[in-house]
Amino acid sequence: MIFRTATLTDQFDLNTVCRGDGYLFVRDGVGVAGRDALQTVSEREAMTFLQSLTPSRLSDSTIADSGPILFSLVPFSPSQPAEFILPRIVFRKTEDHVPTVTLIGESEDDLTDDKLEIAITTAITAHPPRPHSNSYRVAPKTAVGHYLDAVVQTRDAVRAGVIQKAVIARDIEVHADDPIDVYAILLRLRASFGSSYRYCVNNIIGASPELLVSVHGSTVRSHPLAGTAPRTGDQVTDTRLAEELVASTKNQIEHRIVIDMVHDTLLPFCSYLDWESEPSVVTVANVQHLGTAIEGALTDPSSHVFSLVRALCPTPALGGHPSAAALTFIEKVEGVNRGYYGGAVGYMDANGDGIFAVTIRCAEMSADKRIARLFAGGGIVADSDPYAELAETQAKFQAMLSAIVRP
Repeated sequence: MIFRTATLTDQFDLNTVCRGDGYLFVRDGVGVAGRDALQTVSEREAMTFLQSLTPSRLSDSTIADSGPILFSLVPFSPSQPAEFILPRIVFRKTEDHVPTVTLIGESEDDLTDDKLEIAITTAITAHPPRPHSNSYRVAPKTAVGHYLDAVVQTRDAVRAGVIQKAVIARDIEVHADDPIDVYAILLRLRASFGSSYRYCVNNIIGASPELLVSVHGSTVRSHPLAGTAPRTGDQVTDTRLAEELVASTKNQIEHRIVIDMVHDTLLPFCSYLDWESEPSVVTVANVQHLGTAIEGALTDPSSHVFSLVRALCPTPALGGHPSAAALTFIEKVEGVNRGYYGGAVGYMDANGDGIFAVTIRCAEMSADKRIARLFAGGGIVADSDPYAELAETQAKFQAMLSAIVRP
């Protein structure tokens, strides 16, 4: 296969490119969107496959940060393979460069000016979703009592020294009479969670505030989050809750476990690695977290982004510590088939550059779009209170519930 990359002067919206049956990974208007899956690629062959795609004689080789990409979903379980998808057409917006489009074909005849123009027009032109009423039923998939018991068992295991931390999650289902409009959900997420990493890859959609890892050239970044407090919409109350979050020994311990793991994992890949001395409060529409920005320089030859994804995933922010013991304990007590929840979602290119977010604040859509399965969890340490943890999951569910449920 060959590809053609060109700059774009037409105004377009990445959400419109995706619509709900395409692919999307975007934050604050910067990101990628694609349509028309050409091929799925195995994890083992992903990088060599990308590098085997050759530029057309019509392609502009002077354009930076462009070319084909693979969208990817990484399961929570490290023993399960990741999924990679190659779209036929990809649109990319960056902070520093003119937007670009990349079209893939079998021959030069697939990439002529006329065919490129038709592909662009088809992708960026769509009617906005039409509002309509629907009926919904929201119910726990995992019983609340089971979740509370799992939290108690995990807290007791931490107190006994079996593990230092484990994340216990639960899931709920939204049942709709009519198919749920994914395009409309993406637009609502943009309105409320524009500063989060919003994604749509196959049947997984969401808005994650947590950067797992990004690579651009030799620069590597991560922004782990751990420790959560609700937001109420009242500025005075939210400020007080943020101050309590920073002062909370429980949340600071939970956060430090995550930061130490991410730092220790990335350090062998780097010539230097720097991080904030104290966590800051990261706010999204429904909750606020403790977050620590980490940045470094990769050694030469640089590691591609997915090798770092595999080294980091799942982080203690979604698994626990020590990792192997925590994952075994989660499987024993949690009772949830997480699938891609708690794993990673993102994209990478042939240079090994890319961005992956932690797959949280997400929904898994059924094939007929009439069922959305939502996930939420929290880190359990020695001071965890089961009812406070339940309230935390309820606050986290609101991100997707507020975007889906429209009576």
